[in-house]
Amino acid sequence: MGARKTKADIVEFGNADLVKDLCGPGHANLALIEQAFSVYLEAPGSSVIINGKPAERKRASAIIKEIYSRLERGWPCNPPDVKALIAESADGEIASASFSAIIPFPRRKPIVPKTKMQEHFINSLRDNTIIFGVGPAGTGKTFLATAYGASLLARGEIQRFIACRPALEAGEKLGFLPGDMNEKVDPYLQPIWDALNMVLGHNEVERRRENGDIEVAPLAFMRGRTLANAFVVIDEAQNATIPQMKMVLTRLGENAKYAVTGDPSQSDLPGNQPSGLGHALSILEDIDDIDAIRFSAKDVVRHPLVGKIVSAYEKDAQN
Repeated sequence: MGARKTKADIVEFGNADLVKDLCGPGHANLALIEQAFSVYLEAPGSSVIINGKPAERKRASAIIKEIYSRLERGWPCNPPDVKALIAESADGEIASASFSAIIPFPRRKPIVPKTKMQEHFINSLRDNTIIFGVGPAGTGKTFLATAYGASLLARGEIQRFIACRPALEAGEKLGFLPGDMNEKVDPYLQPIWDALNMVLGHNEVERRRENGDIEVAPLAFMRGRTLANAFVVIDEAQNATIPQMKMVLTRLGENAKYAVTGDPSQSDLPGNQPSGLGHALSILEDIDDIDAIRFSAKDVVRHPLVGKIVSAYEKDAQN
C-alpha cells in the first residue's frame, strides 16, 4: 500500500452499498488501485478518500468513478475488471464505457466489456454483418463472439447458433476417429462449449443442442449449406485455407451474422500454406458491412503474465 499523504481528495457517492462493492472482496479492488498508483485509499460510508501525489490521486479518482458508474448500471466490477481499467489508464485517460456495449440476456446479468477494444468489438458485432476479431489469445474474442450469438438466440432474434473451426489437429479426417460425430468433434470445439455453458447454463445448452438450435461442427461441414437466420462463429480462422474461408463466407444467408476470430500470426497450416484469415482481411476489410477489430497484447484479460508473454513474442517477431 502507498504511503499516507497530508493532502487528500474525497470522492462522494450517494450509495454506501455500492461503495462496498466498489472496494471489492476483502478490499481487493482498492488494493489494486493503491498498488498501481502509490496512493492510500479509505472508504468510510458512501465516500472514498484518496491520499497521494496530485497526479496519482487524479488517475486513481478517474478509475474509482468509472467503477462506481459501472456498478450503478448493474455491471460487475471485480478485480480482473479493475486490472483491465488500470492497464487502459496507462495509455491516457480512460473513457467511460458505453451502456450500449453490453451483451444482454433474459435471465442473467449482462456480459460487459473489460477493455475498450472489447467494447469496440461488441459494438461492431451489433452494427455489422461480418465481423473479424483478430489478435492474440486471451483477449476475449471467441468468448465475446459466442456470448453475443447466444444472446441473440436467447432473445429470439435468430433461430440458430452455429460455431465452426478447422479441425486441423485431426486433419479434418474425422471419420477415422472413434465415437459418434459429437464425440469426434467436441474436443476440438471445447472453448465454444465452455463459453456457451457459461452464459446460457449447461441444461439450456443441452436442450437447445438436442433441438438443433445450437450446432458446433468442423468448418468442412458448412460446405453446400446456406446459413440463414443464424449467428455463425468461425473460430481459429487462421487455420482455414483460402478456399475454406471463401466457402464458409459465401454460405451467408438472410438474417445471418458472422463473427470470424483468430490470430493471423499463429497459423498451423502445413507447408507455408497461406492463411485464409489473413487473405480475407486483405481483400474484404474495406467492403461496407464488414469490419475488423484488431486486439493486441494490452487487451489480454487472462493472467497478467499472459499479456507480458504475448508482448515478448510480438517483440521477438519484429526483430
